[in-house]
Amino acid sequence: MFFQIIITIIMAVLFSLAAAPVSISLAWRFRLIDEPGSEAHKIHQSPMPRAGGLAIFFVIVLGSALSGILTSRPVAPIILGSIIILAFGIWDDINGILAPWKMLGQALATLLLISQGIQVQFLGNAFFDTFFTFLWVIGITNAFNLVDSMDGLAVGLGGITAFFLVIGTLYAGQQSLVLLGTILLGGCIGIFYFNYSPARLFLGDSGSQLLGFTLAALALVYNPPGLPQASSWFVPILLFSVPIFDTTLVTVSRLRRNLPIYKASRDHTYHRFVTLGMSPQRSVTTMHLVAILINCLAFVALSLPPLWANMLFGLILLSGFFTIFWLDSEKKAE
Repeated sequence: MFFQIIITIIMAVLFSLAAAPVSISLAWRFRLIDEPGSEAHKIHQSPMPRAGGLAIFFVIVLGSALSGILTSRPVAPIILGSIIILAFGIWDDINGILAPWKMLGQALATLLLISQGIQVQFLGNAFFDTFFTFLWVIGITNAFNLVDSMDGLAVGLGGITAFFLVIGTLYAGQQSLVLLGTILLGGCIGIFYFNYSPARLFLGDSGSQLLGFTLAALALVYNPPGLPQASSWFVPILLFSVPIFDTTLVTVSRLRRNLPIYKASRDHTYHRFVTLGMSPQRSVTTMHLVAILINCLAFVALSLPPLWANMLFGLILLSGFFTIFWLDSEKKAE
């Protein structure tokens, strides 16, 4: 299996390096372009193709086909759902659709997952399982969309999460999920080359939402074997801790100031780090390192008794709330 993982990740990296230039050309042709100054938070100096979604989707489909998992469960329903996310994302990248239309696309994709049995299943109540599935998938999809505030940030976080999901699913013996996670990891590595500063492509709504949706679905079907649920229920939350943190920070900050939650602004974690004096590249690297640290702690928690595991989770949660309070103080939020 280790040899297959190495071959798959090399294949996915090469596919993404080949797909990115093609996607950039298509983006220019069909006007998938992010114009500078079109919104207050857009500070890039020249028009930028929003080609990330096309490239990532190409890597997922071709990589899954060559790995023999394209029609397997649960990979096939995840890819079908990602088509819906990609379509609505491209529509948004071209025309700038309103938030309710975005939510409709995300809800339809989540409903497709649920119809194929991909959902939260630990609550024992059909209504609550369905509710928390919608909350999880739509929440993580939008979290990746919101955290995509600087070159290389979202795709780097996606690659980190994919890497740890590969480790987890490998230990769990879920081979099709191992390969899907490896394909995502390789795709993120290749796209990172084009998206890191100075970027030659942006993920766009299509790319960031596609990445968030696919990883959220993959986490749903990850099943740690032989471990008490009391020690493992929060592991997916920790694996997505940085996008969740950023979304919570932005939501709390905008509610405090009576600002629309979905209106883009320069109030994300990255922007606040820059305000504190960090360089843009160091701010991105810091967020990536924090994600790696917390993901490591998530797997440490799996080896602990339930009481200690939940105490660790509570400590991380408390640290997150204190950090939100600190970053959103009036002086640091300016």
